[in-house]
Formats: sequence, structure tokens, C-alpha cells
Amino acid sequence: MKYRKIDSKYIIRIDKNEEIVASIEKVCIENKIQLGKITAIGAVNKVIIGLFKPEDRKYLSSELKGDFEITSLIGNITSKDNKPYLHIHINIADEKHRIFGGHLNLAMVSATCEVLVEEFAGNVERNFDEDIGLNLLKL
Repeated sequence: MKYRKIDSKYIIRIDKNEEIVASIEKVCIENKIQLGKITAIGAVNKVIIGLFKPEDRKYLSSELKGDFEITSLIGNITSKDNKPYLHIHINIADEKHRIFGGHLNLAMVSATCEVLVEEFAGNVERNFDEDIGLNLLKL
């Protein structure tokens, strides 16, 4: 992974065989990013995505393997327990142009991934909400 800062934005290139979530988290830790927006495109060959089931208060995860294009990756950066907290969703397309999507847990880059992180001034924390079962924004 390589990255460069331009004004309040970080341009990140995540390389083949690197994991997307861990790479973005590393940039956030190294640069003390506490609040921001994430967008990306690229190609992956292994993805773990989830869907939150409110009635069960848990995530159902699925692992997908194969060649996929990232058609959309969006998310935000907040803080929990003084650490970066990434909340990312992804849509990926297979060779038949079928789309799969959900909450991103893990994605392995197969060619490259181009990420833009826009940092905002300030900090927004998250707290666990017992009723919902999620870490919600503390506003």
C-alpha cells in the first residue's frame, strides 16, 4: 500500500494481495484520522460481506471468491474507544455483471484498489446501543 496526502484528502493505492479494511485502518492510525469519508474502486478476489438482522441483533456474513470489480465502496470514519472505527459498505460485480453487496468485513485485492479518504475536522464517537445491537453515532 502506498498513499499521499493532498490538502485534507488521502489518495491510497492498495496493491495485489493486500486487504482493504486493514489498509485503510492503518492509514487512519498513522495519520490520526478521527473523522472522514471513504470511497473506492478496484478489483478483488475474496470478499466477506455482512447483513445486519435487527430481530436477531447480529450480522450474517458471506464469503465470496472469484474475480470481482468493485462498482462502489463507500463508508465513514468515526472513533470508538479512541481508535478509528470504519463503517464501510461495498458492491461488487462478477463476470456476468451480477451485483453483490453489503457491510464490508474483508476484501482481498486482486489487481489494485484506489481509495480516497477525505478527512474532516473534529471527532464523532460511537457507543453500543443495547436496544439495536449496533455501535451508533454519538451525536
